[in-house]
Amino acid sequence: MRLTLLSLLLAVPAFAGGLFINGVNVDGLTNQSFDKVNVRIDEKGNVLIDAPGYSVKKLGGSAPEPEATGQLTKRYILVTEQNPMGMTEYDIDLFINGKFIRTMRSGEDQIVSDVTKYLRAGKNAVQFQAKKNFASKGEPKSVSKSHVFRVIIGEGEMGSDQVLIEKQVVKFERTAADMSDTVQDFTLTTR
Repeated sequence: MRLTLLSLLLAVPAFAGGLFINGVNVDGLTNQSFDKVNVRIDEKGNVLIDAPGYSVKKLGGSAPEPEATGQLTKRYILVTEQNPMGMTEYDIDLFINGKFIRTMRSGEDQIVSDVTKYLRAGKNAVQFQAKKNFASKGEPKSVSKSHVFRVIIGEGEMGSDQVLIEKQVVKFERTAADMSDTVQDFTLTTR
C-alpha cells in the first residue's frame, strides 16, 4: 500500500506557477533563448526572468502579472550632465528591467526625472545603450576625454525647484574620445 501511494505521488506533477519575462506572462513559450538574464522563482512558483534589452509583448488575451514583493522606501532620481553640451555625440537609451524607458540625446538640455515607478523592490536590471552619432559627416566634434556625457541614478528627493541626490547608485558615462557604440548593464538593488 505504501509503495503504491508513493508511486502515485511521483506520477503526479508538482504544481508550477507561470513563466514571466520582464513581467509579461509567457506560459507556453517555446524554442527561445536569451543571453544575460536573471532568473528568480517567487513564493508562488512563478519563474521570473529579467531580460534586459529584450522587449516582450503578449498577443491576444491578458494574463495576470506577478505580484510586487514590497514597497520602496526611497525615491530614485535620474540626472544627466553634459560638459560641454553635445560634444560627445552620443545618444543613450535607458532600459529598466528590460523595458525601454527613454532616450537621452547629445545636445539635449539636462534631464532630471523620477524613475522610481519603473523599479520594483529588490534587484533591478538597468541597461544603457550608447550610440555614437556623428553630426558632421563622420568627423567628430571633439575627441577630448574631458568632454563627458554622464547619467546618474541616485537615491534622493525631488522638489519643485531642487533635487538632492543622497546616494549615487548607478553612474554611466561616455566621453568624446570614445568612438564605438556600447552597452553596459547594472544591477540596482532598491530599498
